[in-house]
Amino acid sequence: MNPATPGPIGGPSNVIEADETFIGGKAKNRAYAKAEPKKHAVMTLVDRDGESRSFHIANVKAKTLRDTIVKTVSRKSHLMTDELASYEKVGKEFSNHGTVNHSANEYVRLGGFVHVNTAECRFSLMKRAVFGTHHSISEAHLPRYLAEWDFKWNTRQISDGERAAKVLKGVEGKRLTYRQPH
Repeated sequence: MNPATPGPIGGPSNVIEADETFIGGKAKNRAYAKAEPKKHAVMTLVDRDGESRSFHIANVKAKTLRDTIVKTVSRKSHLMTDELASYEKVGKEFSNHGTVNHSANEYVRLGGFVHVNTAECRFSLMKRAVFGTHHSISEAHLPRYLAEWDFKWNTRQISDGERAAKVLKGVEGKRLTYRQPH
């Protein structure tokens, strides 16, 4: 398998949580502009027994979400989402589709099996990183931030030494150069 195009996450007994959020700042936190900055739609797919993958998406419409989900998740998986209507049709393409209704204050069902709390945890960590570390992010670099946050999540249970070795393996054979002006 090519690391640049990893295979699908999930599988026959795996539960995948799909959820979306908007990342961006607030005008009150910007001294130089009063206009509300653009919020960027982000979708995260989390395998409860594995890794997370996050994507900057154009919108949260059914077609956009479906395209991302079916390219990333094994259809043999159990898909868990919230009640967003955009998930209704794509959910039928998977082994099982469970939903929780946040607008009715429902956050978990069936003895804890149906929820999107892991994906929401990912969003909490992402937004905390923006607020506490990065302070602001640009749309042009959002995929890089998402890749960083996914890497941190996906390596959270290994030692710092193992994580450092993974980082070094990822840069092996790649050379960073300073681009000279013409």
